[in-house]
Amino acid sequence: MGYKGPLPKGAIDHVNACAVKARSSRRLGPLVRRHLTVVTYTGRRSGRTFSTPVAFRRSGPTVTIGVQIPDAKRWWRNFTGEGGPITLELDGADRTGHAIAHRDPRGRVTVTVRLDD
Repeated sequence: MGYKGPLPKGAIDHVNACAVKARSSRRLGPLVRRHLTVVTYTGRRSGRTFSTPVAFRRSGPTVTIGVQIPDAKRWWRNFTGEGGPITLELDGADRTGHAIAHRDPRGRVTVTVRLDD
């Protein structure tokens, strides 16, 4: 049975702050950045810009983000349907691309990003 309901905002903010700090660490940063990036996107309804750390896998120009506990998160919903633009911090630089979210029959959500050249 999956998680239902929102996660406490304070807990989410704390985890995200720790993740971003680990990415910036001199000692841990190089290892953490291989598996953790920060995505930046514009909310479809609000028009506001948001950034959040996420785990990812990369294969050439394609980045795959598995959304953990998707029913408790909202960010990935900005990429349903035709998807939308996204920016990721990769290899020490901001990379832009087009992201599309997909929910499989078991409820798992994957966001696939096709990086721009």
